[in-house]
Amino acid sequence: SSMCVVINQFLSLSNLCDMPRFHCATCSGLPVRLAPFLLCDLLRIMQAPGSWTVHLSEDGNWRPDWSMPEPEPTPATTIGWLTWHLIWWWSGLIAAIRGEEPSTHNAVFWPGSADAAILQLKSLSEQWTDILSQLQEADLERPLAYPWAEPRPLRIALAWANLELMKNIAEIGCIHRMFEATRSAE
Repeated sequence: SSMCVVINQFLSLSNLCDMPRFHCATCSGLPVRLAPFLLCDLLRIMQAPGSWTVHLSEDGNWRPDWSMPEPEPTPATTIGWLTWHLIWWWSGLIAAIRGEEPSTHNAVFWPGSADAAILQLKSLSEQWTDILSQLQEADLERPLAYPWAEPRPLRIALAWANLELMKNIAEIGCIHRMFEATRSAE
């Protein structure tokens, strides 16, 4: 589509190498920025019937609701599910960039609490910052088959990661605001 052409032209500009530094600035404070929203009483509150959340399974691991393909309409999610989602895709992208096999969604568990989620996100943020600090301009064209089946240039995955990170943080913020508005109206 024409939007893909525009995005590819933008991502091929010579100043693209600034994007990893921008992403480092965006994500380096992620755990600190998310901490106020990760209140224990908010993590699994469902905003709508059928919301996707995380569940403590018989084996002691917290597992997410999941269905492929996604149902239509896409279910609402809890903050717990969103933090699991961040941990899953971000750890998968880090693994793929390192040349490792990314974990499937059912092999990544939610850590079980707000504090544990913040620690895991902090670790991912540090790993991400380290990876991005080592990238050279030529690395941006290296093919990467994550999160897609067909390889695309790494620059596309970096742009996707920026968008996904901003989207997930915005979703967490919206759920938090809805919760606060509902609580203050009571």
